[in-house]
Amino acid sequence: MGNICRSPTAEGIAKKYLEKRGLDGLIKIDSAGTLDYHAGELPDSRMILHASKRGYRLDSKARQFNPIKDFEYFDYIVTMDEDNYSEITSLDKKNKYTDKVFKDGKLWKQS
Repeated sequence: MGNICRSPTAEGIAKKYLEKRGLDGLIKIDSAGTLDYHAGELPDSRMILHASKRGYRLDSKARQFNPIKDFEYFDYIVTMDEDNYSEITSLDKKNKYTDKVFKDGKLWKQS
């Protein structure tokens, strides 16, 4: 929701995964929250510490999901839970982007 815990962790893991496979730079990975109260902040220091112990770098700054830009720019929007899924899909007033929004990692289970 605030983009300082789960989302930047998922972003860091995905970036490392792509890097290991030589795909970094080919696929844009980003994270965003549904709320703006942590905008501009780094991920939670505990998340940074535990991620770094596992070889992941969490260095993106929190931002709020921008429906005007993000729906158009990204091919896949993966939400972390039911609340975030509901919030993001509610921003798609004309249901134009429903095929881009996935809940709880359902995108990965389709592949």
